[in-house]
Amino acid sequence: MDQLDDDGDDRSQPMEDGPVGERDAVNSADPSTERSHRPAPPKGDAQPARSAELWETVFSRDNVLRALQRVESNRGAPGVDEMSVSELRPWLRVHWKEIRRALDAGTYRPSPVRRVTIPKPDGGERELGVPTALDRLIQQAIAQALTPIFDPAFSPHSYGFRPGRSAHQAVRAARAFVVEGYTWVVDVDLERFFDRVQHDVLMARVARKVDDPRVLRLIRRYLDAGVMVSGVKHASVEGTPQGSPLSPLLANIMLDDLDRELERRGHRFVRYADDVRVHVQSERAGQRVLTGITEFLQGRLKLRVNNAKSSVRHAVQAMVLGFGFYIRRTGEVAIRVAPKALRRMRERVRALTGRNWRIAMPERIGLVNQFVSGWCGYFALAETPSTFRDADGWLRRRLRQVRWKEWKRPRARIRNLLALGIPRQKAYEWGNSSVGHWRMAGSPPLARALPDAYWVHVGLTSFSWRYRRLRSAW
Repeated sequence: MDQLDDDGDDRSQPMEDGPVGERDAVNSADPSTERSHRPAPPKGDAQPARSAELWETVFSRDNVLRALQRVESNRGAPGVDEMSVSELRPWLRVHWKEIRRALDAGTYRPSPVRRVTIPKPDGGERELGVPTALDRLIQQAIAQALTPIFDPAFSPHSYGFRPGRSAHQAVRAARAFVVEGYTWVVDVDLERFFDRVQHDVLMARVARKVDDPRVLRLIRRYLDAGVMVSGVKHASVEGTPQGSPLSPLLANIMLDDLDRELERRGHRFVRYADDVRVHVQSERAGQRVLTGITEFLQGRLKLRVNNAKSSVRHAVQAMVLGFGFYIRRTGEVAIRVAPKALRRMRERVRALTGRNWRIAMPERIGLVNQFVSGWCGYFALAETPSTFRDADGWLRRRLRQVRWKEWKRPRARIRNLLALGIPRQKAYEWGNSSVGHWRMAGSPPLARALPDAYWVHVGLTSFSWRYRRLRSAW
């Protein structure tokens, strides 16, 4: 590695001299992948070889540098070795040669993933696996090399974790089916999909297009790496850890058989990772389709279907990736934000605007702005401006409550009301009010003292403003 630094970035050298520094990472960055945060396929019809050349493609200098940059940009928590992403590049400068030799010799053993549980929006917990920074790098390199091999053959009805595809495209496709008259939705819930995938079944599907034994062996070792829970390693007999860079591609490979079966039967469907929706024209047809899909998944792919959560519903009742549909008076099918997504938004805003959280208002508004921008960036697909206007009114009331609590004593409240232009008599009357914080925040007096223009002046980004900006740019 140091030799490459001295010799001026000689790209003809083998990858065993490894990632070097910021200059190399910038020069090898792929702009398209930086925007999409997904591995990008090569231009034209060029694809990596499927045998011995694939190993060299995975661990080529450019591919590993691109993977390193991706891992660094994604950040993430440390794995079981407690090495942070920021420590990975300096560590590689010293150790990459020996890691590459172990990989080539077939002696490299991935570390077990660190088990982390996070709460699910609808209750319960989701288990994530956090690989070490080094294993994230290697998995990312594998994913980047395999994507151009598998992705072009995936179904056009598959939208999750694919280059150039998005959740918004999946929602628009689902709406198109509803417009065509396929107004009943078969929603198939795979029970703990990432935890239930059988390794032999998955590897058989990977081996259909990958015949390099070294790549297959390394992927299998990642599947078998195990999980570290409270300092104890547990073996992995099934599943692919949710949270690893390779898991999304492996999930699409696993479920590609389902896509082909649905296409063979002539169904109109949308799949985003393990979220499967089939559109049919009647409830009775939906029940038949649900039975057929369940038999296929459990018989052919050895996956479990959660019968309690799988359903057949009308399109206006079924939700897809945080969105729903409604029928306008004109008969047009429009997109709306799902009620569950609105509840989660309010929960997050409540946390950011809690009046008992002692934080300066400028810092609080900065955090609120970050959330509003990100939330609108996804949900601006909805065709309901009133949803965003209502969110603004509620958000400003939450902030007025915080401001009223900050003023605390009547004397401070009177002084601040006077500074905001409220007449003296009204300022004394309102400042001495015993009305509760939330009720006062919704009252005309405080709305007059802290109007919409006040929050614009202090830098608040409104839902409506962000929504309009995004819609106008589309």
